[in-house]
Amino acid sequence: MARQKGIIKLKGTIGDITFYKTKDGHLAREKGGIDASRIASDPAFQRTRENGSEFGRAGKAGKTLRTALRTLLINSADGRMVSRLTQSMIKVIQADMVSESGLRNVIDGEAELLAGFEFNIRGKLGTSLFAPFVGTIDRATGNIMVDLLPFVPANMIAAASGTTHFKIISAGAEIDFEAETFVVATSETDILPWNSNQTVDINHANPVTPGSTKPLFLALGIEFYQEVNGRMYPLKNGSYNPLALVQVSGL
Repeated sequence: MARQKGIIKLKGTIGDITFYKTKDGHLAREKGGIDASRIASDPAFQRTRENGSEFGRAGKAGKTLRTALRTLLINSADGRMVSRLTQSMIKVIQADMVSESGLRNVIDGEAELLAGFEFNIRGKLGTSLFAPFVGTIDRATGNIMVDLLPFVPANMIAAASGTTHFKIISAGAEIDFEAETFVVATSETDILPWNSNQTVDINHANPVTPGSTKPLFLALGIEFYQEVNGRMYPLKNGSYNPLALVQVSGL
């Protein structure tokens, strides 16, 4: 892979060189590689096919989780979140000690490895919210909850530049990775002033199916706002609005 320089940037293929644009700039690479039909049938590439199958399964699992949390992710995801989540899903699948290579999956893996995943690497929950919180996943009742005791926002939230207000957001999700379906519930506070006045208790309950046998997730985040002439404007810049998986129950 080579980086294109100069005023004119090329896109397409010239001879054996392919020119293309990525988030890292305009790049070029030499055409080559092994024929796809050989990879699909040659016994020498059995492990390659197995890895490809599991990579595809990780991609689908990540998409299902992202879709479930879409309403929270609209303002709370960085540009590389999809690829980072896929890589994390691969680790979950590789932790499957039951299935054969190539057939490993999220259900038999360790979904708990996703706990702590930050959807916005440029605005992490772990470096934004310092107020203690308690996350609870009650599988029997289906309640996925998060509770925060009263806190002083100016002291316990590292807010984005220009912030005047914020709100706490959360979601509980029940994911069926095999069927690629989900049940999700979300909660949010009112838009609260980011100042030195203490908040009240914050209690979010996000109910899913009682007694579920599917992986359950609790996501927690913050959305920042700026008040201008009495109107609230969300700060949608990618450096803001953290969201993370703070509890995971994979069963």
